[in-house]
Amino acid sequence: MWKWEANDGKGTVVIVHRAAEHHGRYQWLIERLVKSGYHVVAGDLPGQGRTTRRKRGHIQSFDEYINEVADWIEEAQSFHKPIFLIGHSMGGLVVIRTLQEKKRLPVRGVILSSPCLGLVSYPSKGLDMLSRVLNYIAPSLLFDSGLSVALATRNKEVHEADQQDELYVTKVSVRWYRELVKAMELAFRRVAKFPDIPLLLMQGGDDKIVDKTKVKEWFDHLSISEKMYKEWNQLYHEIFNEPEREDVFLYAKSFLDTQCQLYR
Repeated sequence: MWKWEANDGKGTVVIVHRAAEHHGRYQWLIERLVKSGYHVVAGDLPGQGRTTRRKRGHIQSFDEYINEVADWIEEAQSFHKPIFLIGHSMGGLVVIRTLQEKKRLPVRGVILSSPCLGLVSYPSKGLDMLSRVLNYIAPSLLFDSGLSVALATRNKEVHEADQQDELYVTKVSVRWYRELVKAMELAFRRVAKFPDIPLLLMQGGDDKIVDKTKVKEWFDHLSISEKMYKEWNQLYHEIFNEPEREDVFLYAKSFLDTQCQLYR
């Protein structure tokens, strides 16, 4: 994991990236957070980015992600400031599942960015059945992820950068897919286990990867004291990479600043 320290930091933000990518794709967001007075902790999830403990694109269990993020949160405590989580897409799902399963984590607030609680496109019924069989006999078998930066953002600068990104994962395993589906189901089934902490959920209005109706369904079933839902009209999946990302950041910063003031 990596850490960035702000001058006179007022809080610490732990960033959890989405599937197939790595923490380096959040450099713009990291820089904006640090300039705004927030320490940042981020890393690469198992099987992604620069991690070497797992075959690229593969996991044995979604719990590997949960345990990794719990470690990042523990490291964030070294700054001795209120801790916040930002989870994007699958990273948002990881954040949800981590908070559902790990008790008494010292988290003061959460921002979910287009969390992966349902997909726009699923494999056919035949392929889905095949994946269930292969999950037992060949779980590490890789197949094309189908993820495309053109589906994720309208930002041409990001398109060009991703074409040169050697850390981007293009294939994922059968087990990875089955664990993703299972995690989405558990996020709904255990919605009542989500802790009562402030939540800002921001969703791309024209998301072509995550099914925004499932995101809103999960949000509506969530019973906590303070929750906010913001849909960004016409924005694609990666709202922090869209041409309007400065507006998205300022909205997120307002949430973080408000929570920090409450804990002074």
